Amino acid sequence: MRLRCLSAVDRRTVWVAGADGVVLRTQDGGDSWQSVGPPDGRALQFRSIKAFDAHHAVVLSFGAGDAARILSTDDAGEHWSEAFRNHDPAAFYNCMTFGDDSHGLAVADPVDGRFRILRSTDSGRSWHEVDPAGLPAALAGEVAFAASGTCLIGRAGLHWLATGSAARARVFRSDDGGRTWSAADTPVRSAPDAGIFALAFRDAAIGVAVGGDYRDQSRGGRLTATTADGGITWRTVAGNAPNGYRSGATWTGHEFVVVGPGGSDYSVDDGAGWTRFDDRGLDTVSVAQDGSCWAAGEHGRVALLSHRIPAAR
Repeated sequence: MRLRCLSAVDRRTVWVAGADGVVLRTQDGGDSWQSVGPPDGRALQFRSIKAFDAHHAVVLSFGAGDAARILSTDDAGEHWSEAFRNHDPAAFYNCMTFGDDSHGLAVADPVDGRFRILRSTDSGRSWHEVDPAGLPAALAGEVAFAASGTCLIGRAGLHWLATGSAARARVFRSDDGGRTWSAADTPVRSAPDAGIFALAFRDAAIGVAVGGDYRDQSRGGRLTATTADGGITWRTVAGNAPNGYRSGATWTGHEFVVVGPGGSDYSVDDGAGWTRFDDRGLDTVSVAQDGSCWAAGEHGRVALLSHRIPAAR
């Protein structure tokens, strides 16, 4: 069982989801887990989840055609409602995010030359398509990656979308709730199956982008970039950046943490320098409102960051 997406409510309540329609929930800090996925969802591959509390959560299954769906529960998974089902065989959905408890976005790879964006204003219970005219034209071969649910992120009206597989890896930015977007080139290496897989921001200005090649996960070189202006410009990390593919990223309130199948790293200086602190394979990472940091990955593994990482001097 591979857990591809995770949403931490607090240190005790965490939801995770992944392959074969699996959704799990704990209310005792991981001592026990309940299987709460939709009973008819075994064919679905969940790649994004947002938990609002112990009872209300929204999940997105990735893929093309009707494999891509968004489901919502208000009773801790006892019942699920279908909030969205994709009927366009050309649309391949990847990620979903919420900038606050009401407003969410979901993204599909380009259709007719532009990424497709869905928007929700009712905590994920219904969705509508954003006018594609507000998005820049996609590059040839450009896609978003569904590895961890963190290729699309949001906070207080700002949203960022990471891409790859084209001539350049880019970050799209919206400051109006996903209605219009601008795109910025990054120095992260891009090629088929390679590019930016995850984004994390400390505030509206300071952020990091990480990625790699998921078919050649040990390959290093230009896998990390940082921004100090909200994603308008990006620069290469010159120091000891994460070595190898990283698929998930977050800001814990003290440091950036990135995870991947080959290990986890942290940075206490806004991404300029990195320290590897764990070798276990993890795919996704999430921080709760109380600051607890959780991660999940292959073999049904769920981890809680148990020691405070030293602050920068």
